[in-house]
This record gives sequence, structure tokens and C-alpha cells, in this order.
Amino acid sequence: MSERRLVRVDQAFFDSLDQQLGSERGPNGEPSVGDFILVDLPPIAEVFATRFEFLAAAFSPRTDYRTLITSGLLVPRVFVTGHLGHDGSVTLVDVALDLDAGWR
Repeated sequence: MSERRLVRVDQAFFDSLDQQLGSERGPNGEPSVGDFILVDLPPIAEVFATRFEFLAAAFSPRTDYRTLITSGLLVPRVFVTGHLGHDGSVTLVDVALDLDAGWR
């Protein structure tokens, strides 16, 4: 069983999210930033908290940066990068959303 890590979210992550999603839901049901934070972010943070060491290295040979590519309930494809700190916690530093798969 792997160690459970504390997960934080960096301001740069939120800035990137703000550039990709609006503060309000779109006319066709597109999610807002708040929707993503409430629905899709918690399971992503859980993966980083419990399985960090099993995620792919984001930058070779830097094993302190890992990436997760997944699908969310609201966003079809999500790419998240996290950084392992000296204290063992993980900070989510970047997010890229692929919104082209249509809305559910």
C-alpha cells in the first residue's frame, strides 16, 4: 500500500483553469470552473494523494514531477501535472483540458 500524501493546488493551476473554463456554465451545458473544482478535481487529487509514485514522470529525469491523463465526469480529457515537495506533499501545478469530445 502506498503512502497517502497531502495535496495542494497552486495558483498557477487555478489560473490555467480560469483560461480554459468560464465562471458560468456554457449555453450547451459546458462546465464552469466551479463545476470542475467540485466534481472533477477531487478524484484527480485523490490519485495524486494515493498513487503519486505510480504516475508517469512529466520531465525526464525529474521524478518529482508526475502527470495524470484521465477523463472526468464533466470534462472528457484532463491532463494534470503535480510536483512532489520536500515535505512529501504534492502540489498540482498545471492543468490542460481537452473539451473537444462534446458535452455529456
